[in-house]
Amino acid sequence: MPAKITTPQWILLSCLLLIFGAGWIWISRPALNDTLGGQLTIPYAGFQAPDFELETLDGMTVNLSDLRGQAVIINFWATWCPPCRAEMPALQKVYEEHQERAVVLAINATNQDDLGAVQEFTQSYDLTFPILLDKNGIVANSYQLRSLPTSYFIDPKGVIQEVVIGGPMSEALLQIRVEQLLSN
Repeated sequence: MPAKITTPQWILLSCLLLIFGAGWIWISRPALNDTLGGQLTIPYAGFQAPDFELETLDGMTVNLSDLRGQAVIINFWATWCPPCRAEMPALQKVYEEHQERAVVLAINATNQDDLGAVQEFTQSYDLTFPILLDKNGIVANSYQLRSLPTSYFIDPKGVIQEVVIGGPMSEALLQIRVEQLLSN
C-alpha cells in the first residue's frame, strides 16, 4: 500500500513548487540590461523603439540608435498607397521646419515597389528627408507593421510616444505631435 502524504508534507511540497516556479519565472524573464537603455524594445507607446539599420536611396546607412537626442518620426509607406501620398507634403513641411531637432525617416515598407518607382515618387514630391529601403521587410516585421501608412513618434531618448496607424495625417496634427516630442 502506498504511503500517505501528511498535511505538513503537502505544505512543504507546495512551498517547494512555489519557490521553483518563482525561480523559473525569474530566470526566464527578458534581460533588461541587454536591451537599449534598460527598456524592452517593443513597437508600442512607452517602450524603446526597436533599433534598425537601413540603406537610403543614396546608398548611405541610417541607424535609428545614432539619432538619439533628436525627435524621430518613422513613417512606413509605399508608392501605391493613396493616404501615404496624401501625407508626404505635410511630412516634408514638418521636416523643413524642425530638421535641426527632429528627423523624419520614411521607410518604404514593401518589397512590391521597385527602386525606380521609389525614386520617381520622392522626386515628384521633392522629398528631402531620408528615404529608407526595407527591401526584405525585416524592419516592418520588427515594428509589427499591419497597415500603411503607419507612423511612430519617438522622443529624443528613443522611446515611442505615439503610434498612428492609417492616414493621411494633416500638417497641423504632425506639428502638434512634433512639438510634444520636443517638449519631453
